[in-house]
Amino acid sequence: MMKENKKTYTKEEIDELKKWFDSRSLPQDMQIDKAAYTPRLKDTINMLIEQAYICYDNPKMQGCFFLLEKIKTNLEKNKAGE
Repeated sequence: MMKENKKTYTKEEIDELKKWFDSRSLPQDMQIDKAAYTPRLKDTINMLIEQAYICYDNPKMQGCFFLLEKIKTNLEKNKAGE
């Protein structure tokens, strides 16, 4: 079985994500997907960004990036915060 290369992020990519979120006016809450809901989206994003800075180079700790990308996709799809 081949070992799968997992994507890790750089601090610059986190900075870009943070800048993107900071430039938006965010809704109060969000149903991120079927299983994930946040009543305080801004706080959730801030905590995920903080975790991203701590875990960015660990391929086993990329869940915060998955959620940040999912939130970003939802906002872009709904044209929210522009």
